[in-house]
Amino acid sequence: MAAGSVMDEFISTFNHVLTAINDVLWHESILYAVLGVGVLFTLWSGFCQYHALTHGVAVIRGRYDDSGDPGAINHFQALSAALSATVGLGNIGGVAVAIALGGPGAMFWMWVIGVVGMALKTTEVTQAMLFRDTSDPDEPHGGPMWVVEEGLARRNPRLRGLGRAIGALFCVTLLIATITGGNMFQAWNVAVVTEDGLGIPGPLVGAIQAVLVGLVILGGIKRIGAVAGRVVPAMCAVYLIAAFYVLAVNYAEIPGVFRLIFAAAFNPAEAGGAFVGATVGFAFLWGMKRALFSSEAGQGSSPIAHAAAKTHEPVREGVVAGLEPFIDTIVVSTLTSLVILTSGAWNRDGEAHFAAPPAIVAAATAPDGGARWAPEPTEVPPKLPAAEAISGPWKAGDGVFLIARFTDVEKATGTALRRITGTVTPAPDGAAGWAIQWTPVDGPAAPVAVSPDLYRDYVGAALTSHAFDRVHPGLGKWLVIFASWLFAISTMISWSYYGEQGVIYIAGARWVIPYKIFYCAAIVVACLGFITTETELDNLTSLGTGVMLVVNIPIMLIFGGTAMKAYRSYIRRLRAGEFERGRARPLPELVAGDRE
Repeated sequence: MAAGSVMDEFISTFNHVLTAINDVLWHESILYAVLGVGVLFTLWSGFCQYHALTHGVAVIRGRYDDSGDPGAINHFQALSAALSATVGLGNIGGVAVAIALGGPGAMFWMWVIGVVGMALKTTEVTQAMLFRDTSDPDEPHGGPMWVVEEGLARRNPRLRGLGRAIGALFCVTLLIATITGGNMFQAWNVAVVTEDGLGIPGPLVGAIQAVLVGLVILGGIKRIGAVAGRVVPAMCAVYLIAAFYVLAVNYAEIPGVFRLIFAAAFNPAEAGGAFVGATVGFAFLWGMKRALFSSEAGQGSSPIAHAAAKTHEPVREGVVAGLEPFIDTIVVSTLTSLVILTSGAWNRDGEAHFAAPPAIVAAATAPDGGARWAPEPTEVPPKLPAAEAISGPWKAGDGVFLIARFTDVEKATGTALRRITGTVTPAPDGAAGWAIQWTPVDGPAAPVAVSPDLYRDYVGAALTSHAFDRVHPGLGKWLVIFASWLFAISTMISWSYYGEQGVIYIAGARWVIPYKIFYCAAIVVACLGFITTETELDNLTSLGTGVMLVVNIPIMLIFGGTAMKAYRSYIRRLRAGEFERGRARPLPELVAGDRE
């Protein structure tokens, strides 16, 4: 068997295993539980979202800073470090995946998670601050691992061992999420958009990213906070300005898009163009998954960054953390979704048209023994003029797909339509033109109909880039390349710190340098080309997010009463005017971490 075939079979088997694991981790009951916990803390706290949007803003402006408080970075830097991990390619690529597979209704469920996620984030960060280790005031440690160990020990010293074991389990899930969603997802998306836009090979892109990330993470949390404090505001400003430009051009579409979002959230989204349709449950699943991945609400990751904040009031940093899902999901992700929906990128027309659809024939047997189908080898038809004006002519490596109707109905999407994907390659034997190397699709029987339209497969951030290009050709290419690099690098440096804290908890500081070397190596590995489709990408990121949620949500519930008692006490003192309120600090001082 050829080496390529062996690798293809390995990747296929690997993805089948991940799919089986994710089916358990992302069962609807888990999603309902997370949603329920978010609602619980929303009500328990008396709608803490309000104080995040009011008092939290005052805190990050430096009105409550005190140079004598324990910690390494100020509130603004802590928020920036946490946001640099959350505001990233999940907002560009993750939102695109949610809409491409779940339809417009996925955005509604992202909003729901954005709102309740503010309560989740406030609670988990408050817990981390209450139980953080400040034995070294300049290098505090915190997160769910310290919460469960110290929290159980305070209730009964004999439970410290149990807490330590649970904390170590959380760190294992943290490291899985760090390498997958916090690292490889980011690096892969950058490689895709850079190779697609500039023609730079993916492995080279990965090597460049690894060097840049390595230069920052060697400086620890203070350098990460300083870099994040500069990069996050700048990258958000540039991206939002471009998004508002697209919405201004498509302003007439905005009311209809909002109606579509609400309608599709409660009624099946019908197939059209490149979109194969989706049930309400599928929209709910994708909206929840991508919002939880993007905002990290309930995962227990952000508390690790916030635990480094310089404050003697644990709840104060929890209130600041409540701003994260609002900025990440309600603002940035919403603008991305509106760009994709108003531009028509999500249900676009085909970029080329076959005179007659290629015949579908039996392919190699699937790993589970089932049947597989793929189109016969065929030449690539020329791009339609309108499509070529937006995305240029065909080139080697372009992903494409056909839409075929099978005899069985996909339970998740509620339709019998499926994509058959392929890759554009040079024509064989030195002939002119292009051919397509098809990826077989599983099915009990051959499809009964195949569309003659050939679609360009824009995966993840590439779909967002295409949406911008549909409004102004070239805008998406440069904007998404620029934003992807900034978003990804900032996310990877923050997640490296999260993983570092997990390594310290499990094995001690002596393993930090080997971990950082491995972390940078994983960036290169992600860009070697073994991830090719949205489904494979989702398998990787969903694993990390899912395992963290399963471990962290119970920890939040166990110590929820402690956090809520502290929260309500703090708000009573705030309303009574017990806290001295200083002047708002200029942005350069906040970024630099200057103190009075």
